[in-house]
Amino acid sequence: MDAAEFRKRGKEMVDYVADYLEKIEKRQVFPDVEPGYLRPLIADCAPQDPESFEDVFKDIEKIIMPGVTHWHSPYFFAYFPAASSFPALLADMLCGGIGCVGFSWAASPACTELETVMLDWLGKMVNLPEEFLAGKDGQGGGVIQGSASEATLIALLAARTKIIRQVQSEKPELTETEIMGRLVAYASDQAHSSVERAALIGAVKIKNVPSDDTFSVCGSALKKVLDEDKAAGLIPFFFCATLGTTPCCSFDKLLELGPICNKENIWMHVDAAYAGSAFICPEFRHLLNGVEFADSFNFNPHKWLLVNFDCSAMWVKKRSDLIGAFKLEPLYLQHHHQESGLVTDYRHWQIPLGRRFRSLKLWFVLRMYGVKGLQEHIRKHIRLSHQFEHLVLQDERFEICAEVVLGLVCFRLKGSNELNEALLKSINDAKKIHLVPCHLREKFVLRFAICSRTVESTHIKFAWQHISQLATDLLKTWEQNYHQQ
Repeated sequence: MDAAEFRKRGKEMVDYVADYLEKIEKRQVFPDVEPGYLRPLIADCAPQDPESFEDVFKDIEKIIMPGVTHWHSPYFFAYFPAASSFPALLADMLCGGIGCVGFSWAASPACTELETVMLDWLGKMVNLPEEFLAGKDGQGGGVIQGSASEATLIALLAARTKIIRQVQSEKPELTETEIMGRLVAYASDQAHSSVERAALIGAVKIKNVPSDDTFSVCGSALKKVLDEDKAAGLIPFFFCATLGTTPCCSFDKLLELGPICNKENIWMHVDAAYAGSAFICPEFRHLLNGVEFADSFNFNPHKWLLVNFDCSAMWVKKRSDLIGAFKLEPLYLQHHHQESGLVTDYRHWQIPLGRRFRSLKLWFVLRMYGVKGLQEHIRKHIRLSHQFEHLVLQDERFEICAEVVLGLVCFRLKGSNELNEALLKSINDAKKIHLVPCHLREKFVLRFAICSRTVESTHIKFAWQHISQLATDLLKTWEQNYHQQ
């Protein structure tokens, strides 16, 4: 394919993507395929001779689309939003076209410097404390990670390195292995599984801190666990607080937890993967109060801020904590500006060495939507979640299981877990909308997340009518089975 054909085919692909997104609600949200569907549809090995673009293009609808779960459908209410917008897609195209691998400032100065400035823009939008911003001479700063999971892992590994060095300076007789064996990380019993996974990769113990009746961790619960572990000779070093938990969007109490972590010399990482985008709205910024006590903070613009995956924003108060943990300087990666103090080499802030020009997506989206446009997007989703909540509350057969704060509604039929499992199965088997469940304490709960950029009130009404009718049919069947027994 030469440049001339690329121009032609590129325009065709843009038209295809635009048509796909414009007409996505006409597609069944969840595919009908069974595991292994794809292998029989394609050859056993790569072709020896080139095939035409037409041959490849026609196979998109034939082979790929039948197995796609349509995350951007207005009938997709599962997980959390996966952000997408036309400006972000165009920026991703430019990112791929430039094709730089921005592991250092010298590898592509614009790639590095735009990221630094964009993370300052975004930090100011959520009113982060000044210490987290790079500015012209700050000690903190932001970086784009691939996911919140990566951000948690980076924070934990940096905290681990920092505490090992500190303990060794105080007790040089202890080996690194002995210190590692005594380290403990902590997170809510509602925290995402990626926090436990980070501890697994980091080879440290992790303990769950019990959450309260609102599924939040409070200061007294953390203090109790810390006191017990310190008395047992363990070394608490890391706590991951969650703002907007995955099961029910609950919020750990940062204003209670932060001072404890600071006093006990524990690195506090704040994971606001989903909820963080809402903090650009002044009426939700109070949910971030207490972040001033944190050492690191993360949220995902690729969830709710119209920047398509992957773009996970992470800030640290002291970038030296990250660089000190991950810095290696082989000759082939060095450049003559690196000791000037004026440049950032982001390879020291992350797990991979290479990185894409992801800040272009932020630059395009923030400029083309503006803060006001993004705020309206967030507020619309939250209005729609309360609309769904209201519909649920009008039906006495159902109950709301957690406070609806942002764009997630946790609900269930009053009754057994088996009944609600059957309801969810009937919903997802019908494939008109898509939901996923969670456990809240011992209850099996259905999650209804407002996800699509194009979702409207009509889609919410349709979803509720569909759920309500399936519930009616299910309850009738269960009642008949009960009488037959």
